[in-house]
Amino acid sequence: MNTIKIVKNKNSTTFEDIKHIDENGYEYWYARELMQALEYTKWRNFNNVIAKAKLACELSKNNIDNHFANVGKTIKMPKGATKIIDDYELSRYACYLIAQNGDSRKETIALAQTYFAIQTRKQE
Repeated sequence: MNTIKIVKNKNSTTFEDIKHIDENGYEYWYARELMQALEYTKWRNFNNVIAKAKLACELSKNNIDNHFANVGKTIKMPKGATKIIDDYELSRYACYLIAQNGDSRKETIALAQTYFAIQTRKQE
């Protein structure tokens, strides 16, 4: 088995499993789920990667809101309280930009770069 197939098979499960499809058939990923798949443990650090990806999106003349839809999630807190936390619905392009701006020392970033590049190519 060649390297591309190993990479493709390994990350297809991860990134395909967290993919969502809306009522119009559009694919998206939640940033918090992608954060875990990319092995980031702190939202603050991952949000910095998102900020770089948003800048790249803007500089390439794409509408940030089309690719990084700001949504909030309600989580349960101790003693029955709830809290709204930041999250994003990300397009495939946004995920690709995040992978390109992630920590290149992480194997999962390399896998994400390959996955989103291959899948984007298939969509074209």
